[in-house]
Amino acid sequence: MSTNGSARFGYTAPILVLGLGNTPAGDDGLGPVLLDELAKQYRYAGGFVEFVNGGTKGLDLLGQIAGRQAIVVLDALATGSKPGTVSVLEGTEVLRYATGDSVAVHPGDAHELLATAAFLGDLPEHFYVVGMQPGDLHQGEVLSRPVQKSLQLAVAQAQKIIDGWLVELAEPMQA
Repeated sequence: MSTNGSARFGYTAPILVLGLGNTPAGDDGLGPVLLDELAKQYRYAGGFVEFVNGGTKGLDLLGQIAGRQAIVVLDALATGSKPGTVSVLEGTEVLRYATGDSVAVHPGDAHELLATAAFLGDLPEHFYVVGMQPGDLHQGEVLSRPVQKSLQLAVAQAQKIIDGWLVELAEPMQA
């Protein structure tokens, strides 16, 4: 699901919000759930923000990354913390996460995608991962109670990043 048709016209929105996860697997579907919540908040940001549900496509999403000024990945993050704990990674933290030994939550998660994009030189300077420690990876689309309770906090963290970039893009360039 891409909520911005800019690719049709050969234009790449400067901000990509990419939701990753396996929706029918409980908390593993967090990324697409967060993406849907955020897309509702930015219905009028077309041209600046593109929302893409990447599901578990992994490396098939590399073409979505190139040419962006900022990317926000939404995903379940296995950090070993308490279920529902929201984490925001940026800069070198993202690269450490992408190349580290942390447990992959689902096939096609952010690890391989980010590491490969960095290796190819397609990872923009401004890259963020907003996620949450999953609690229950059962079959079914319902998120666990701890993740549901923290959902709005994760949305707010992603909104803060996106809003900051929208302001940055709206400011006139210095000559």
